[in-house]
Amino acid sequence: MARYRGPVVKLMRREGLNLFLKNSHTLHKEKSSLEKRKYPPGLPPKKKGKVTEYGAQLREKQKVKRAYGVLEKQFRRYFEEASHTPGIPGENLLQFLERRLDNVLYRMGFAVTRRQARNFVAHRHILVNGHRVDICSYRVNVGDKIEIREKFQKSTFIEENIKLAQAINRTASWVSVDYTKFSGEVTSLPTREHIDIPVKEQVIVELYSK
Repeated sequence: MARYRGPVVKLMRREGLNLFLKNSHTLHKEKSSLEKRKYPPGLPPKKKGKVTEYGAQLREKQKVKRAYGVLEKQFRRYFEEASHTPGIPGENLLQFLERRLDNVLYRMGFAVTRRQARNFVAHRHILVNGHRVDICSYRVNVGDKIEIREKFQKSTFIEENIKLAQAINRTASWVSVDYTKFSGEVTSLPTREHIDIPVKEQVIVELYSK
């Protein structure tokens, strides 16, 4: 399964945005590398060039891809499906990404980053409707019940993540969670208002529609 394994801070610096790809950026209030170095990685350009229309479209696409941890081939498949689904293509695209199992686990508060959630799923610590699922891109539906496998419930990761989620009340409104039972349920499909990533999805549609 292909995935990005490099430094995630560089990705966030390139986008000029905290995409919550690293624990320290999510948990601590102290100045992060992103705040200290407000410029893209690499040598600074001698002259700041004008951003082209294509450049702006590319940045929006990369921002979403990196936030959800998907590579180009898979992202394009999501777009193709979104464009053939009734509704607004850009919003369909974001909804499909939100409904990924790794993202749902993150939204429920059982993981502090989507990358950590992906590891939990890949190591078969997650049950969906009573069955083990190790596919991070598994798409949840309304009524699906997500549970932490019993042997993993006493993990330090899970205990700390639950304490944090309860402290900052960061559970998404389209899921319900019972931390005492280490489980949650998808109560409705996410809408555009539920997605907190500052992205112009229509720009991505225009990029792929050329």
